Order: sequence, then structure tokens, then C-alpha cells
Amino acid sequence: MLAPFDHLADVTPSDTVDLTKVARGIKIGVAGTLKVLCGGSEAVTLTNLAVGVFHNIAVRRVYSTGTTATGIQVGW
Repeated sequence: MLAPFDHLADVTPSDTVDLTKVARGIKIGVAGTLKVLCGGSEAVTLTNLAVGVFHNIAVRRVYSTGTTATGIQVGW
């Protein structure tokens, strides 16, 4: 279980721009693939994520190329 977040933000995916803070959790509003740069700097594509719940993943960037999920939010 995640500790409560102090901050939440909507995400605009980008192939070049990192999030302002490394997120501790990520949520999608509409199912699809999600390509992210993890907090440890690994680029991975996630599939079959549950919609509407935060996933305990440290995220540095959400890529636009390779991401089809929408309604993306992060918490930190």
C-alpha cells in the first residue's frame, strides 16, 4: 500500500522532458500501453495496467512514443 501523496499532477507525455519530480506512483484513466523511464533510469513499456488506481512505480518520464494510455496522473 502506498503512503498518501503530498502532490498530484496530470502528465503530458514527452520523449525529451522529465517530470519535475520523480513520482512514487502513476495512474492511467484509459487503458493502453505506458512507456516510462523509471526512477532507476530503465526505460520500460507497461501493459495491462489496471485503470483508475495508483501503481507503486517510481517514474522519471512518461514517453509520448510508445504510450497509448491517456488520463495519466502521478503522485509524489
